[in-house]
Amino acid sequence: MNTAKTVMLMTLLTLVLVFLGGALGGQGGALFALVMAAVMNLGSYWFSDKIVVKMYRGEEVLNGTLYEVVAELCQRNQLPMPKVYVLPQSTPNAFATGRNPEHAVVAATEGIMQILSRDELMGVMAHELAHVQNRDILIGSIAATIAGAISWLAHMAQWSMIFGGGRDDEDSNPLAMIVLMILGPIAAMLVQMAISRSREYGADATGAKFCGNPASLASALNKLETSNRQLPMAKVNEATAHMFIVNPLRAGGMRALFSTHPPMAERIRRLEGMAI
Repeated sequence: MNTAKTVMLMTLLTLVLVFLGGALGGQGGALFALVMAAVMNLGSYWFSDKIVVKMYRGEEVLNGTLYEVVAELCQRNQLPMPKVYVLPQSTPNAFATGRNPEHAVVAATEGIMQILSRDELMGVMAHELAHVQNRDILIGSIAATIAGAISWLAHMAQWSMIFGGGRDDEDSNPLAMIVLMILGPIAAMLVQMAISRSREYGADATGAKFCGNPASLASALNKLETSNRQLPMAKVNEATAHMFIVNPLRAGGMRALFSTHPPMAERIRRLEGMAI
């Protein structure tokens, strides 16, 4: 179900790009925007395992509880063993990155080991391994590339109108162009966020199967959500917030509409209703 939904959302995102490309920049403009966005996002995707770990000052571990939990999950589910990192943060959270299962990284903060039981920690790391196995990093990078291309188109059209170099179509409507420049990137962002939320649900479901205990993951999510509200993570890069198992940023009010994470209550409800 999540795979079908993701395909539908990716198709919708592509249609937005094609439509805006024709309306704002023509085929040439759309292609240029797509290439530029691909260079930025896919370059980041290829080196994500090194970039993000360095950004949060992660240290690789080769033993200890976190490493043992990940190794046990990989052996049990016949998964490639990723590199395991610990982040020097007291706020409990975790993420996965890497371009494929053979070049993957799973990481958790120091704080996560202080509040979770072993079963709950296993649920969290199973969720992160599910992201790797489901190729969510690749899917997210493609979605970001298309959404980025749409934003490039809007910016190019904006500068073109300012300097009088807009398209010369007699039927073009300046007001309609302005509306498209505003609504296009917003629509792309909403679809991109919907894709991210869909993949989170998918990782919850797959992670619950990996660890064999949906209740342990549900309990962990509840603890992590509470802790992140009370003590948000320090120095979080917004571009990487979607990678964490719970949103490390405050997402109240309108910001919740653009959140990369689905509502926690719904995630927990789905897990509690799962039968393994």
